[in-house]
Amino acid sequence: MSLFQFKQFAVKQDQCAMKIGTDGVLLGAWAPLDNNPKSVLDIGTGTGIIALMLSQRCDADQIDALEIDENAYEQAVDNFENSPWGDRLFCFHAGLDEFVEEPEDEYDLIVSNPPFYSEDYRSENEQRDLARFQEAMPFEDLIDAAALLLSENGIFSVIIPYKEEGRFIDLCAEVELFPIKVTRVKGSHKTSIVRSLLAFKRYELAVLIADELVIEINRHEYTDDYIELTKAFYLKM
Repeated sequence: MSLFQFKQFAVKQDQCAMKIGTDGVLLGAWAPLDNNPKSVLDIGTGTGIIALMLSQRCDADQIDALEIDENAYEQAVDNFENSPWGDRLFCFHAGLDEFVEEPEDEYDLIVSNPPFYSEDYRSENEQRDLARFQEAMPFEDLIDAAALLLSENGIFSVIIPYKEEGRFIDLCAEVELFPIKVTRVKGSHKTSIVRSLLAFKRYELAVLIADELVIEINRHEYTDDYIELTKAFYLKM
């Protein structure tokens, strides 16, 4: 069984097309909690890793997750039940379109590590494609859902490819969600920016300051910034 052990919880991932990767861990560790969220929603939870990390980081009494793929949904439920926060975590087996049809709650924090390959590439693995492709959950649908479900002072946080950053920010502006925090991620000092961590609120900042996060100095030699961000989770940090 493929088990990923963190400091305070473990994650099984053998049933999931999308295994635990740096993107999910980055978002789980980075998502701003300045508004002291009481309710959290993780859209497209996969293994449940981001919801679990947020359970460790904040005392929200309601942490909901949404997953359309049946195998991933069952795995997330299992991971939630086996965590120290099983009483606060709940996973819905549904697509985003179903979930927003009859919204019951508003959320103070909404997070998503959305599928992001928009190219015409397809693999032979339908489950993996569903997890990886924007068609399964276009940015527009994700942003509309966030605008609908976010509480007045809520924060919406995502990790997306850097090349999509401008388009994503423009789409959010159309529903009056504005960036409050931007961190651009590079694998090393020598490589180009690959990811954007973005957080949005319902009001616009006069000045938005973006920063940069570099993960590695050399292979498996991590920067102080990355260690600081993830040390509460990774066993060897």
